[in-house]
Amino acid sequence: MVEKRCPRLQRDGVYRWFSELPSPQRVEFLCGLLDLCIPLELRFLGACLEDLARKDYHSLRDSEIKANNPADLGSLTNLTDEVVRSKLLVSLALLGSAHREAAGVLFRTLTHIDSVINNYGLQLNEGRTGDEFLLLFTMASNHPAFSFHQKQVLRQELTQIQNIMASTSKNPSTSALNAVATYPGCHKIMITRTCLDSGTPLDIT
Repeated sequence: MVEKRCPRLQRDGVYRWFSELPSPQRVEFLCGLLDLCIPLELRFLGACLEDLARKDYHSLRDSEIKANNPADLGSLTNLTDEVVRSKLLVSLALLGSAHREAAGVLFRTLTHIDSVINNYGLQLNEGRTGDEFLLLFTMASNHPAFSFHQKQVLRQELTQIQNIMASTSKNPSTSALNAVATYPGCHKIMITRTCLDSGTPLDIT
């Protein structure tokens, strides 16, 4: 579909562009593409993902059990701790779509971001901190285990983090999730869930 609308945009270029994206943008981009798929395409892709995920099933089994256990998740509350943030990222990646109670625990933890930033003076542009928070909230705001309302709140938190990083960055134009990919001979491409017309600016945030 993309190639038909913009013939000079080649698949290899898209693959190369995607491989260079930071994780938050990769997640957002893929979720946007899935929203554009028809039901039969989604079922097929689901089968492909199931086969790929099976390869790591045993190595991730223990982590998956913890990721879906509210009691285990309840101990991961200190967002200022890099180890805790790493465990939360793993938990979000392995959280089952039907585990609402576990998602509720994660939601309560993630919605303390205001106090974390204001009370602890967490600097989002120091090291990998900002990227970790962007990935956390990008994953959470797209995760099916969260309710629609929870996703809205998490999306607002994500926007707040993006704004803080953009306002404190030495080069705001290159802040994560604001990058625009340009391909030779084609118009600038910005991804969206609602529009895929050639020549139309698109935005998934």
